[in-house]
Amino acid sequence: MFEQIAQVVARYEEIERQMTDPAVMSDHKKLTELAQERSDIEPLFTTHATYQQIQSEVADAKEMIQMEDDREMITMFQEELKALEAKIPGLEQKMRKLLVPKDPRDDRNVYVEIRAAAGGDEAALFANDLCRMYLRYAEKQGYKTHIMDENFIGIGGYKEVIINVRGKGAYSRFKYESGVHRVQRVPQTESQGRIHTSTATVAVMPEVDQVDVTIDPNDLEIKAEFSSGPGGQHMQKNATAARVIHKPSGLMVKVQSERSLTQNKQLGIQIIQSRLKEAEEAAHNAEVSGMRKDQVGGGDRSEKIRTYNYPQSRVTDHRVGYSSHNLPTVMDGDIDQFIDRLTIAEEAEKLAAAGLE
Repeated sequence: MFEQIAQVVARYEEIERQMTDPAVMSDHKKLTELAQERSDIEPLFTTHATYQQIQSEVADAKEMIQMEDDREMITMFQEELKALEAKIPGLEQKMRKLLVPKDPRDDRNVYVEIRAAAGGDEAALFANDLCRMYLRYAEKQGYKTHIMDENFIGIGGYKEVIINVRGKGAYSRFKYESGVHRVQRVPQTESQGRIHTSTATVAVMPEVDQVDVTIDPNDLEIKAEFSSGPGGQHMQKNATAARVIHKPSGLMVKVQSERSLTQNKQLGIQIIQSRLKEAEEAAHNAEVSGMRKDQVGGGDRSEKIRTYNYPQSRVTDHRVGYSSHNLPTVMDGDIDQFIDRLTIAEEAEKLAAAGLE
């Protein structure tokens, strides 16, 4: 661990030196890149500096204990030594965590795609419930949300809905929601009172810069369509919705959230870019790990990351084995309790993989 820290410290000092170089100072792009890199590694640099200071004070306290003859003074130095040594494990653990590379996408805005899967109308109603849950969660986090496309069914559910969530750290919080969500409850349409199981899939993709994914315009097929769903007379008069199809991959998205066809077209292209980037990174990760893990699976009832059991008012996240027994608050956006545990679990896995446990 300390060899890795030494490399980071050396890099930080090298960046500091470069940023005072007149040639670098006149290059705005280079200066910005260095400033960002310095900002990324500064927490580890300062934590290590604090750790070194504590170690120095520990050595001084031990030396004073050896040199001192006065019993009262020895006791004082021993108490000081005990307090200093108690800080060391926490600082070491913090440095271990800071050594784990941060996901560069964590601070990005995200697209959250929710689709009804197994269960017919009940699955669509559940997709609507998940949409509301995420909108409420985003509101509590101070994020801005925008529904980019929504495909309704007649009883108030969604076949599909796409939400754009904007705010610093949005991806770091929402990324754990990708997967199959399963609901167990008595449907509104069930006259016999029997519990049914339905599913909805959630895919979370970070926004990408256009430079991250370049799309040949010839690979796109763009169609103007009438907007669908609630929206009043205006939405029915003009074909302002844009259906964007990426022909090589078969990816398709329809965006109708803006009044302008041009705006909807651009947003549709951005979503396609995010999907392509996510697929590219998934393929790369699969190659590295030797196995392919689909983000949302097929939507089958047996595949799940979380179960929402209405009769028992219980929500269980199967990845960390944690259950909340207050389903109404969860559906009102109280999902930090799951996300925090998933974050800790991911950090532990990364520490283990890096040999830093």
